[in-house]
Amino acid sequence: MTGKVVPAIAPADAVARLRLARTDGIGPQTFRRLLERFGSAAAALEEMPGYGRGRLRAPPEAEALREMDAVAALGGSFLFLGTPGYPPLLDTLTDPPAVLALLGDPAALGPRAVAVVGARNASAAGRRIADDLAESLAAHGLVVVSGMARGIDAAAHQGAMRKGRTVAVVACGLDQPYPPEHAPLQARIAAEGGAVLAEAPLGTAPHARHFPRRNRIVAGLSLGVVLVEAAVRSGSLITARLGLEAGREIFAVPGSPLDERCRGCNDLIRQGAHLTEGPEDVLAHLPQTPDSAPAFVFRPTARNMPAPATRAGEAREPSGDEAQVLDLLGPSPIAVDDVLRRCQLSAPVVQAILLDLELSGRAEMLPGNRVALTGKG
Repeated sequence: MTGKVVPAIAPADAVARLRLARTDGIGPQTFRRLLERFGSAAAALEEMPGYGRGRLRAPPEAEALREMDAVAALGGSFLFLGTPGYPPLLDTLTDPPAVLALLGDPAALGPRAVAVVGARNASAAGRRIADDLAESLAAHGLVVVSGMARGIDAAAHQGAMRKGRTVAVVACGLDQPYPPEHAPLQARIAAEGGAVLAEAPLGTAPHARHFPRRNRIVAGLSLGVVLVEAAVRSGSLITARLGLEAGREIFAVPGSPLDERCRGCNDLIRQGAHLTEGPEDVLAHLPQTPDSAPAFVFRPTARNMPAPATRAGEAREPSGDEAQVLDLLGPSPIAVDDVLRRCQLSAPVVQAILLDLELSGRAEMLPGNRVALTGKG
């Protein structure tokens, strides 16, 4: 794939973005709002001591530099939200990852992609279907995305690599292959033109709470999500739901009603998912979008990393209009648009106040662009 060379982001900006992303209490949505408000991660870090009543503490530059050195030692790189080359489809999520560590070729994130996911305890037939389907989709120029789990995920990665490329999204650090027996598969994906992505820092072990976050990335990178063997209560159905919420096409391979591993797929078909028996069923319903530009990633080196700063940021006085917004808020969620209509303040002022309340822990932003007080302040 060819494309315009994207200039690198400044090393200092990369360090600031990593520090902001690794700050406890700042999630993906807040990260984006901070960048929108202050214009840069460095400016947000400067203002942070005046927020959250001292609750928010960004990791020091030295800690961010150590993480960058460790990723570089693995041969890895970084993708940052809001910089050139960040996967455009992923950027359309309401909570896209602020930073992703990457092993392999960032160009694997540029072409059209489809996710193939399913049961860990998959049947031999299910694994064969996933393998064949992924191979055929790769042969048609699609990148196959999956979650590196046992069963269907592993079969999808293996099938795709025979005819093209695959992207694996892991629910742990890049240095913690999971399951452990998939360490050779992870290395092979990175070495053969694919990519392995992790939102979590190095050293992060896989925990149950990390898998839904991994699943949103799998869905977010893809034009559609294909399920092969999924029980009624399974992580694969979470991926399908997240894909549906993000406007992705949903596909399901039908299975025997006597097999619990197929009930989730059969239910999805009843609810309107595309019945899928082969690659033609997927290709017929994928959006016809042009290929994305190749991704630019930040590759840390000893020569381009800044020295840690020693000056602390200065505190900031709170907004004088805060009381007017607080009068409209309560423990029950209210739409931000309703707050804007009912107060006498401009939209930028209201958004700034809501951000202050969120960072201080007094308010919580909820799905659907709603806000509620937490009762902590």
